[in-house]
Amino acid sequence: MDARAGLPVLPLSGRAPRGRCWALPTALLCLYGFFASLRPSEPFLTRYLLGPDKNLTETQVFNEIYPVWTYSYLVLLFPVFLATDYLRYKPVILLQGLSLIVTWFMLLYAQGLLAIQFLEFFYGLVTATEIAYYSYIYSIVDLNLYQKVTSYCRSATLVGYTVGSICGQVLVSVANWSLFSLNVISLTSVSVAFATAWFLPMPQKSLFFHHVLRSQVSREMKVLDWLGGCAGSGLGPTGSECGRVDISKVLRELWRDFLQCYSSRPMLCWSVWWAFSTCGYFQVINYTQGLWEMVLPSQRFEIYNGGVEAVSTLLGAVAVFAVGYIKVSWATWGEVALALFSLLIAAAVYVMDTVRNIWVCYASYVIFRIVYMLLITIAT
Repeated sequence: MDARAGLPVLPLSGRAPRGRCWALPTALLCLYGFFASLRPSEPFLTRYLLGPDKNLTETQVFNEIYPVWTYSYLVLLFPVFLATDYLRYKPVILLQGLSLIVTWFMLLYAQGLLAIQFLEFFYGLVTATEIAYYSYIYSIVDLNLYQKVTSYCRSATLVGYTVGSICGQVLVSVANWSLFSLNVISLTSVSVAFATAWFLPMPQKSLFFHHVLRSQVSREMKVLDWLGGCAGSGLGPTGSECGRVDISKVLRELWRDFLQCYSSRPMLCWSVWWAFSTCGYFQVINYTQGLWEMVLPSQRFEIYNGGVEAVSTLLGAVAVFAVGYIKVSWATWGEVALALFSLLIAAAVYVMDTVRNIWVCYASYVIFRIVYMLLITIAT
């Protein structure tokens, strides 16, 4: 036991004791993901910004506000990636929770174009720090649990988003709540998520900055070894080497890993797909509400954005959860599935843009999100 934190120190081999250490951090992380995603106001964001609460124009929202999120995410992604590894995940998860609180607090009380642009910057930080949420658990659990915990953590976020979307639609359509009230609920939910993150155990190791290099250990064994902690073990090349960080060595190691990883054709294929599909996904979800607004203006008609988001996320969560139990050789069938499902995604986006019927748009969006969630979980 770690005398300071009262937490079990991971063994040097990197393997957590089976069935004992993985359940609590997984449950806490899933709880964090659920409340961080339970945001009933999000399906109505465009309507809220264009409405009397913020009184912004369509040009301001689509041309001057939403792009700030996209470019903020792009600029922050690599430094956040390095910070996540250097700080060992948990502090970056806390940063994400705090950024969510700032985002929704500003969404409630900030006024004017510049303030909302700052809000979008913080939301870009939220999305950039998702890497900490999805990689934290791999530093805690055993290798043979990766597939299951990946599906659990991603399903938790999808279920949270589903519950939030359903609540938002019901409160708007049935209870006639204001969008301001929905944002209050969202702020409360992300605050609960931030509080939950404090209880996550602190990993003792990370992949690049906090691990013990052994020349005799293969690359495959290194993936296991980086999970273990050197704090308190007294093992390693020297007693103090674990505490020192040589940035140049880390960067050289990153470059070696980069060359080794992308010499693998399947790895290169999935990584290129990940980059382009994530970019496309963010663009679609960023502007879908604007497309729906053009097809069916929310100021004059009843809209069902929350219901559509709920259905797409719920079905996506079911698909993602099922992936954790599907025994398929993705090395054999992965690229075939990637090509076929990517074509389906492209067709759904094309139909959504060209057929100006709101129900066709809704159905195409549901298909688009389900297939994307399925593929991105397989890629993970």
